[in-house]
Amino acid sequence: MDHPGTDAAAAARIAGAVRDARGRFCNPDGSPGGKRLKDVVRLMFGGDGGRWPRHIIDPPQPAPAPPPPGHVAITAIGHASFCIAIDGGPVLLTDPVWSPRASPFRFIGPRRARAPGQELEALPRPDAVLVSHCHYDHLDLATLSRLAGMGAPPVVTGLGNAALIRRSGLSDVTELDWWQAHELPGGHRITYLPMRHGSARTLRDTCRALWGGFAIESASGARVFFCGDSAWGPHFAEIGARLGPFDAAMVPIGAYDPRWFMSSVHMNPEEAMQAHAALRARTSIAMHFGVFKLTREPIDEPVQRLLALRGDADFRIPAFGETIAVPFSRSS
Repeated sequence: MDHPGTDAAAAARIAGAVRDARGRFCNPDGSPGGKRLKDVVRLMFGGDGGRWPRHIIDPPQPAPAPPPPGHVAITAIGHASFCIAIDGGPVLLTDPVWSPRASPFRFIGPRRARAPGQELEALPRPDAVLVSHCHYDHLDLATLSRLAGMGAPPVVTGLGNAALIRRSGLSDVTELDWWQAHELPGGHRITYLPMRHGSARTLRDTCRALWGGFAIESASGARVFFCGDSAWGPHFAEIGARLGPFDAAMVPIGAYDPRWFMSSVHMNPEEAMQAHAALRARTSIAMHFGVFKLTREPIDEPVQRLLALRGDADFRIPAFGETIAVPFSRSS
């Protein structure tokens, strides 16, 4: 799984995450991650934006089948949760959230507008779980506890997240820095990638744990990208140059309004299209929309904007629970 070489200047930029003087992780460009409290307060008193339906019932989808030969089968559970099954490679579960709210509380906080697209028990047993960062809509201890009782798969995540994840009962947790790789049994490589975002579970732990995305390279030759969460930035081109082209990329399209607040942590559909090109993705799959109302745009706006933008680009909008099979070139 060798990659094209980079010149010395590019290689110098490919480094692990840095911390500020207070010990908090910074973005790839050196800017602070997360948000200032005064901006959060301003957002809270700025209105609710477009109304979302209380509950949407989606047409049921068949349970995922094993991937066809030479394919990656990607099942969209909803938001950032996917089941990725690679022919000749591992089965991976990303940012699994099956709980009714993305919140530390049962009675308040972002509530699901639609159920998970597949039951957790209907999925193939994962060989590993990838957790991009510690925000409640990506790291759900209740779901991880369910996985601990279903075979306890190993977890791969960013620096500073292991202690929290182990509270779920999952004990095999590997922490990675940006650009650091971890090999799963069978020679499949997982690389943790820099993203422009932030992390927090409380008001006191802002950016104390690292956030990022993942590149998945199977021994059979598949290359898959999973974003997690990110604002647009030059790190996408760096990832595409170093680890691309990708056979499939899961790219966020939602939770972007108002832009004065969200542009430094989330992409809008126009920026998602830029990320698709920068990553050199053959097929992109939309994520991070239509489940939790985190921002002000109407529930269907991200999809409508992407449909108007994508032209001939292979940027797919999955039905909730749908499995999309993407071909890849087998390694020799």
